[in-house]
Amino acid sequence: MRHLQIKHLTTYQYTDTVTLLPHKLLLRPRERHDVRIESAELIIAPAHQLKWHRDVYDNAVAQVAFLEPGKSLSIESRVLIQHYDDQPLDFLVADYAVFFPFQYDASERGDPGLYLSTLFDRDSAVLNTWLRQFWETGQVVETYLLLEWINKAIATGFTYQQREEPGVQTPAATLTKRAGSCRDFATLFIDACRFLGLAARFVSGYLYSPLLPLGQGATHAWAEVYLPGAGWKGFDSTSGQIVGNDHIAVAVSRHPESVPPVAGSFTAAANAGPASSIMNVVVEVAEIPV
Repeated sequence: MRHLQIKHLTTYQYTDTVTLLPHKLLLRPRERHDVRIESAELIIAPAHQLKWHRDVYDNAVAQVAFLEPGKSLSIESRVLIQHYDDQPLDFLVADYAVFFPFQYDASERGDPGLYLSTLFDRDSAVLNTWLRQFWETGQVVETYLLLEWINKAIATGFTYQQREEPGVQTPAATLTKRAGSCRDFATLFIDACRFLGLAARFVSGYLYSPLLPLGQGATHAWAEVYLPGAGWKGFDSTSGQIVGNDHIAVAVSRHPESVPPVAGSFTAAANAGPASSIMNVVVEVAEIPV
């Protein structure tokens, strides 16, 4: 079991006093049988009202309505979790899905069926060409091995680049550039899986790495594939590893652009000129001795 403390601070400094419109926050980790939240706190300024709800993906969403204007905005999340997924390869796939290709059983076609349509249909031909190195029509291969080959090929064959621009690259763009961010690699992996008929979804969250200086961490993105008998299993195409207790999932979605940690807008005063903002984000993920 890993005991992890996550601190995520997002600040905005505005060039003038602004009216902050409602903000949507996805900062609380997803609880499940192997992830337990010990404590969680949101510290937000200026004055506000906070309401929680679960969205269609069962993500914990904080809705913030601000009560006063301001020249700055600060959103700090402090969370302490217990993470028990220290054996991520300890799972069994249902007999009928051990080898690929397979068709999802009728009882499995409900929710996973939402994650079978490719995100970028126009990239299908490019994906098909790239995927032939792993599988061709008529071949039979172990399902997990196929996923591992694709996952590791992205991690080893592409160059990681941190991108500040919003949104994600299309799979075709990532394949052409042979480079991208963790979001781009996850998107390529997801569309590759969906092209093959495997249900896959996007995950945003945090990554703990003991190789980073003490206390530092990062927001991160990866993919999950639905494997009958095992459920949703995470694959990190940035590292080429299967997801374990160093990954902390916060939000899942069908589309990678729908789950940013902080989303919202502002308006300038009527008698003021256009206002702009400077954003700063600091993330710390530390292991706490048990």
